[in-house]
Amino acid sequence: MTRQPAIGAVIIGRNEGDRLGLCLASVSAQIENIVYVDSGSEDDSVERAQRAGAKVVELDMSNAFTAARARNIGLETLKAERDVDFVQFIDGDCELQEGWVKTAADFLMSHPDAAVAFGRRRERHPDASIYNRLCDWEWDTPIGMTNSCGGDALMRIEALSDVEGFDPSLIAGEEPELCVRLRAWRWQIWRLDHEMTLHDADMTRFQQWWKRTRRAGHAFAEGAALHGLPPERHWVRETRKALNWGLFLPLFIFFTAWLITPWAFVLLLLYPFQVLRLAFREGGDRIAWERASMLVIGKFAEMTGVLEYWLRRLLNRRGRLIEYK
Repeated sequence: MTRQPAIGAVIIGRNEGDRLGLCLASVSAQIENIVYVDSGSEDDSVERAQRAGAKVVELDMSNAFTAARARNIGLETLKAERDVDFVQFIDGDCELQEGWVKTAADFLMSHPDAAVAFGRRRERHPDASIYNRLCDWEWDTPIGMTNSCGGDALMRIEALSDVEGFDPSLIAGEEPELCVRLRAWRWQIWRLDHEMTLHDADMTRFQQWWKRTRRAGHAFAEGAALHGLPPERHWVRETRKALNWGLFLPLFIFFTAWLITPWAFVLLLLYPFQVLRLAFREGGDRIAWERASMLVIGKFAEMTGVLEYWLRRLLNRRGRLIEYK
């Protein structure tokens, strides 16, 4: 590509309030063509987006909402407005960092096999709660070519057309699933060494974190069901770990203690030993102990998400969004 690329943005959100205002201002400072897809907001989100000059699409909420469906509709609206080469996807609770779009666009221009470029997503208030800190740690992924991205990323329109966009049926994990299909088309996914977005998770309660982690388990199970065969083995390991630690080991201990010997309850010490192992692997400081403890507890939340997916599938029921805010 010898000319400067045409870039658009798709923002999705619902009831984000001031966070959406920050998002719109940060995106409009770097991108002119913006589509905002609103999913039934009851605040002034639509009016905020209109005042910011964004093309607003109000999602038909009579159909089940998914972020994937919202992004697809936003992308189609953007493409109908004008020809674009790249699209910046961003959630309405995020703020785009200065210089990101140019850095990512330059990278995609110089790497014709790259479909996705994403950078460092940071939590805006990591010290507000342990749950926010866990988010910030989760997003600190290795730099270089990788297997998947999150919801904030600059993507090549040509590559998205090859795979027909996101899978609108997925209630979670739609970005890694998209990346599986992109890589099957020989496209590449890159994590750049550059600040990309600030995210406001606003997680202050254990219940919020539990729901978010349960949603991850659901995504693991569905991803493994879709792409779990070799050579991809997408999220098979994560699904097995959730079931092994959250379901099979506790059941084994309980039934062994009931049927054979109460000494089987000694095996419950495997959980604190796992916390100990993970904490020292991460450095052994206070933050490492936090992460290790929550990772082990989180296996029970992930397990409920895995079982929820399979129960829904057996009953032939459509999945419903698992929201933590």
